[in-house]
Formats: sequence, structure tokens, C-alpha cells
Amino acid sequence: MPEEKRPAGPGYNGAPAQTQRSGLRGERRDSGTSELSPEGGSERSGACPDEGYTPASPAKRTLAWIALCYVLLFLALTTYFYFTGTMLGNLGPLLTLPGLAGLGILALVSWKTTGRPGKWPALALAALCWLLALVTLPIGVAGLLSNFGG
Repeated sequence: MPEEKRPAGPGYNGAPAQTQRSGLRGERRDSGTSELSPEGGSERSGACPDEGYTPASPAKRTLAWIALCYVLLFLALTTYFYFTGTMLGNLGPLLTLPGLAGLGILALVSWKTTGRPGKWPALALAALCWLLALVTLPIGVAGLLSNFGG
């Protein structure tokens, strides 16, 4: 059986994980607790409870959704290229839509979570971004459709 190594951290003495155990070899104790549970008296019981998963902020999650939109757009463009052998042109206005819509949402999310920018600047920025997206949408659709005309 290969020896397992444990990464450096609290309670790590440099020995392989199998030799650090107390000799029960991961078996359950009579009380039903495992060797690595805090009730079992493991050296891991002294670890800080706040270590571990920290969720991303709402602003970072909003940026991730914007990035996902762009990834899916570029996936569609690449798939189209591999399927037909031609690239689509005149897509600049259409590719601004996720960024404009996302910037408006990001302004509102930032205002609601951190208070910056203020209420009215956030609402104005969101409205401006969404208005620009609505104005740009027909131009982008016309550019997309120009690829398919004879």
C-alpha cells in the first residue's frame, strides 16, 4: 500500500500520513466516531474553523456571469467556423451587448453590496448601459444578418 503524504499545515510533522495515525488505521471507534473527527481527539481538531471555502463576492459572481456569456458567444463563433469554414464578420456591436448589460447589473450589485457608487449614480449608469445595449442590439443583429445575405 503506497504511503500518503499530507501537505504542510498545523499538526504536520513531516512523516507520511499512515505513520501519523494513532494506530487504529481509520477504523471506527466503539463510540462511533471516526479517528479524524474532532470528538476522536485528532490533531486536526485544533484547526481554525474559519479556514476553508469562502464564497466569491456578488461583484465577482456578476463578472463571472458576464465572462460566461462571452465564452458561450465565442464557442458559438468557433463552432460556426469549424462547421462552415467561414468566419462571421460585422459582429462588433453584437459583442458589446453582454458587456453593456453586465456593466449595468454590476453597478447595481456594487451599490447594493458596498454602497458605492451611490444610489443615483448606480441607477444612472445602469440605465445608460441598458439604453446603449438596446440601441446597439438592432445594429448588431443587422451586422449578424449581413453574413447570410447572398
